[in-house]
Amino acid sequence: MPRLSSFLALGAFLSAAHEQVAAIPTHVDLPRSLPLVRRASPQLSAMDRLAAHKAALETKFGVATPAGRKRANGFNLLTNQGADSDYFGSVAVGTPPVAYNVILDTGSSDFWLASSSVASSRAASGIPTFEPSASSTFKNLNTPFSITYGSGGVQGTLGQDVVQLAGFEVTAQTFAVATALEQGTISAPLSGLMGLGFQSISSSGATPLWQTLASTSGTLDEPLMAFQLTRFHDFRRQSDADEPGGTFSLGSTNSSLFTGNIDFQPIPQGQEGYWIQELTGLTVNGNAVTLPSGSDSFGAIDTGTTLVAGPPDVVSQFYAQIPNSQALTGDQQGFFAFPCDSSVSVSMKFGASSVSWPVSSSDFIFEQLDGENCVGAFFALDTSGTTAPPWIIGDTFLKNVYSVFRASPAAVGFAALSDAATAQNGKQGPTPVPTVGVQATVSGAAAPTGPVRSTGDPSAAHRVEGVLGGRSLLLGALAAAYALC
Repeated sequence: MPRLSSFLALGAFLSAAHEQVAAIPTHVDLPRSLPLVRRASPQLSAMDRLAAHKAALETKFGVATPAGRKRANGFNLLTNQGADSDYFGSVAVGTPPVAYNVILDTGSSDFWLASSSVASSRAASGIPTFEPSASSTFKNLNTPFSITYGSGGVQGTLGQDVVQLAGFEVTAQTFAVATALEQGTISAPLSGLMGLGFQSISSSGATPLWQTLASTSGTLDEPLMAFQLTRFHDFRRQSDADEPGGTFSLGSTNSSLFTGNIDFQPIPQGQEGYWIQELTGLTVNGNAVTLPSGSDSFGAIDTGTTLVAGPPDVVSQFYAQIPNSQALTGDQQGFFAFPCDSSVSVSMKFGASSVSWPVSSSDFIFEQLDGENCVGAFFALDTSGTTAPPWIIGDTFLKNVYSVFRASPAAVGFAALSDAATAQNGKQGPTPVPTVGVQATVSGAAAPTGPVRSTGDPSAAHRVEGVLGGRSLLLGALAAAYALC
């Protein structure tokens, strides 16, 4: 995995994806989805997993090393693997199109795939890889690229090719072709990562695919994307089995997956990079935790992070409301343990909203430490002196809401999950299959020039090249997949 805290990724996985090519199917007017799958957890001890999560998040957000056609919509089913450790989905790349499983991560903005040149290395064992020479439309930009995640690093060169996501196609999407991977960066069946943050935090300077689509007039019904993530019910029952993981929607929301209104809160002015929200309310067991105002309580809403990280003083105050909780030490410093049989209720509120969103007690338990004690999913992380926000809000929270990320006006919205959505929690059955096919075709932004940290041209014009029919899974197949127990 690119990082143990980058677990939200979306899509269906494809065995030997690099060998399979799917033809563009005929058009049907149905919503479209990229299935999410849950990946198996690494076989580490509970204590090692705590240390790995903390180190991974520090690396991802630069805490350890401070640094500066017609309108349309689509959706993809998700896969949930490793007891909510990871969600991933599929994209299709090249001509002819080949499907690859990637993490879909709102906490970063770069897209990369492992290339065939690393296929024989230990770090890429079993990983389906991208072969540039097999695509007639691939263009090598000869620009070096490197990025570091908590569990490893990626090096390679930038290129351009046709890329499809949730039924949409960008004809010249810039992405990195990884020629070197550190051990543990990703593991099969993943092939890479697609960042869904804004271009301003892209290491490559390339415009993210979703942003190209959202900024191309008339391409999406609405300039947004949305997630519904499933929950693995029993934290005591570890499983390596993949499960249906929810739904990723692009260009519209899926009204069958939420109830009531979507409560949108704007991204603070000038903060469009991460999907930032101000945490304005936090309660535990009915007791309010004191929060500072403004940027001191900013948080990145991050589908690629498993847990919730916050400032040490606030997190300590938080656990003081849980009887018999205790701070862990050593490599696990920042985490807190508490009796597993404790009843812990948590709620969070954002921006000027009056709505408080509950966090399930089953989501709040991250690990069972021993026969009596469990580790909480909220942990302390000091981001002071870095460009990272004070809070990183991951899947522990996001499994409890329908989350919507809107480009214009820039905002994040949450809504209550519907009965149809929560009925998918813990379902067993076949994982979703990848979708290859296009609904609208858009040319990509111009390739970045200069250093790989270049921001590129965010105002570059994009041209709609044409309209092709396409479909993903039929609704009946979707219903059947989630009806399995």
